[in-house]
Amino acid sequence: MSTLIIYYSKHHENTQKVAEAIADSIGADVLNYEFVDPDNISKYQLIGFGSGIYHGEPGKELIEFINELKNIGDKKAFVFTTSGQGTANYNYYLTQLLHEKNFEVIGGFNCKGFDTHGLHKIVGGINKGRPNEDDLKKAKLFAESLL
Repeated sequence: MSTLIIYYSKHHENTQKVAEAIADSIGADVLNYEFVDPDNISKYQLIGFGSGIYHGEPGKELIEFINELKNIGDKKAFVFTTSGQGTANYNYYLTQLLHEKNFEVIGGFNCKGFDTHGLHKIVGGINKGRPNEDDLKKAKLFAESLL
């Protein structure tokens, strides 16, 4: 299945690491959203969208990218997020945006990421070393389950 992974990763490359692990496990193309030609998305059967979480939401840049996409229709997608909390609730916003563009969202993955935002910066951050090898292994297993 031809797969494209589109990600937004701003501070510590947490989401990029997960995107690359997923791509490696299923032979997908992987691109930062800035380098994606929206007109080429239609050639893929499955598209992954990933972002770090900033103030409780995916990166605004990825949100804008998705909002500008044409209604592609009949495409499968998955979402993944990294955050200080590592909670699956953060996948919901991306899932809703993709549903509005007529994507069928078939799964979601989330994990903790190194976070130095706000008060966390004072203590040197939380989740140092995350995503770690175990997180990336889980990301790969998630991706393989989609196929």
